[in-house]
Amino acid sequence: MSPQYSDFAKMIDHSLLHPTTDQQTLEQGIALALAYDVASVCLMPYYLARCAELLAGSTVQASTTIGFPHGGHTTSMKVKETEQAIKDGGQEFDMVVNQSKVLSGDWTYVTAEIKAVTEAVHAANQKVKVIFENCYLEDTHKIKLCEICSELNVDWVKTSTGYGTGGATLEDLRLMRQHSADHVQVKAAGGVRDRETLIKVREIGVTRVGTSKSQPLLDSVREALGLEKIQFDGAGPSEGY
Repeated sequence: MSPQYSDFAKMIDHSLLHPTTDQQTLEQGIALALAYDVASVCLMPYYLARCAELLAGSTVQASTTIGFPHGGHTTSMKVKETEQAIKDGGQEFDMVVNQSKVLSGDWTYVTAEIKAVTEAVHAANQKVKVIFENCYLEDTHKIKLCEICSELNVDWVKTSTGYGTGGATLEDLRLMRQHSADHVQVKAAGGVRDRETLIKVREIGVTRVGTSKSQPLLDSVREALGLEKIQFDGAGPSEGY
């Protein structure tokens, strides 16, 4: 059966994470996400409560980041950040691993931290995505992280923050899909900007894509499917992945 518009739209996490994004642009971005019926809006934690309020009753999830963008927060702060985000109505949480600890090979610390955040999220019946920031890692690091995340039953493993030196690559996505358990989904962030690439990552098994370019990306999907263009005049973010 050929994919429908919703199959692609529900892959999209609309990103509103650039630090200079003002409140008007955040409001417009949330409205855009609703108009295009994407999977989620991922935005700065301080605006999560307002985002959850605006998305209430829709099929678009309210999501935010934990330990973003460098992952260097203490574990206790990441847990507190998670708990606050849950109180603010968050439904999905994109957590950055401690890259220093990953590169140091301190897998005990890395495992304990991912476990602590995952348990906090799952206790609230919500979902967690673990960001690796692959541009700084070797394949051995990525594989080990996939194995840890599989053991801890995280919901997604994610390639990047969008603010490192590189984003998702097809090679990394294949590697992550290969080394993650079937119950762990894969999210691509950074670099998926056109319909052709969206189709390629979907074929690999990617179920979510983080992008600030949701409007042109989904406009091209609708055009290819022969669907009417969605009328939305609000400005989208000018920068981001």
